[in-house]
Amino acid sequence: MKTSIRARLEQLSRRLEDVDAMLSEPDAAADMDQYRKLSRERAELEPVVAAFQSFESAESDLDGAKVMLDDPEMKAMALEEIDTCKARIAQLESDLQLLLLPRDPDDARSVFLEIRAGTGGDESGLFSGDLLRMYTRFAEQQGWRVELISESASELGGYKEVIVRLDGDGAYGRLKFESGAHRVQRVPATEAQGRIHTSACTVAVLPEADAATDIVINPSELRIDTFRASGAGGQHINKTDSAVRITHLPTGLVVECQDDRSQHRNKDKAMQVLAARLKDKVQRERHDKEAAQRKSLVGSGDRSERIRTYNFPQGRVTDHRINLTLYKLAAIMGGDMSELTNALIAEHQAEQLAALGEEP
Repeated sequence: MKTSIRARLEQLSRRLEDVDAMLSEPDAAADMDQYRKLSRERAELEPVVAAFQSFESAESDLDGAKVMLDDPEMKAMALEEIDTCKARIAQLESDLQLLLLPRDPDDARSVFLEIRAGTGGDESGLFSGDLLRMYTRFAEQQGWRVELISESASELGGYKEVIVRLDGDGAYGRLKFESGAHRVQRVPATEAQGRIHTSACTVAVLPEADAATDIVINPSELRIDTFRASGAGGQHINKTDSAVRITHLPTGLVVECQDDRSQHRNKDKAMQVLAARLKDKVQRERHDKEAAQRKSLVGSGDRSERIRTYNFPQGRVTDHRINLTLYKLAAIMGGDMSELTNALIAEHQAEQLAALGEEP
């Protein structure tokens, strides 16, 4: 193990001791915000320190096995123990490298998932509904809460645009590589001659912004309009100006919300989406600058980039960024996305390790 990595791990071990000491103080819970912050930090430190302790224990066992080589009666056992220790050390070193990778501070956050129909007319709108169902079922499997923020239904079913909030720990970390253009190839229900059509939808995954620390929105830079909602919701929703449209004047970003009967709640939801979009805009601008130096394979954040194709006649899904093809389309559309998301996360980690290897 490199000296710099060992020094970093020793530093984290000392920090965990300090955090444990602060959490054990009698008045530790008096400042609840600080207590939660320390608890989160401890949860992040503990697996790293535990792995480092196992690594040091394996090194100690290896040294002990080498000492036994001098004893002819113990040599065979010592050689076997040395091989076991070396394999364990190699695995633990690999695990520690992953644990030390730079963490995205947004990974633990809930997300706003935006799906918009693109090329392909009505078929694109139908596919947007299929994608929403896929993500919703995946979210339910993860134990996340799904909240509809706004929707604009298409004529034959599906959506022109739909926004949902997926509320759960680690939602962004699992879904952040879903942003981009999703292409579908299939025979539409309205196609009389059985010809395969290609259409597309765009997906944007935005981490929820912390209003207190992430984005400060000046009320004077907003134009807020109210209007009567359209669509489902009963008589009340259509007879009052409960729908809200917020325009952020400096950027031109527009957010609408009409899902709730309460104008106040619709405004709150719209402000949350606006904050997430502004946060995403800042992050993408920063990423564009970094990309000039190093292009990330799976984390480009380019909404126009074609990232995946869903081919229904062949029952396959292909992620073009990592050249992964899975012949389990029905399962994936039913929410079984773990193999895809895990592969994308693993590729991203491999890129980070490669980048660390390039550093002097």
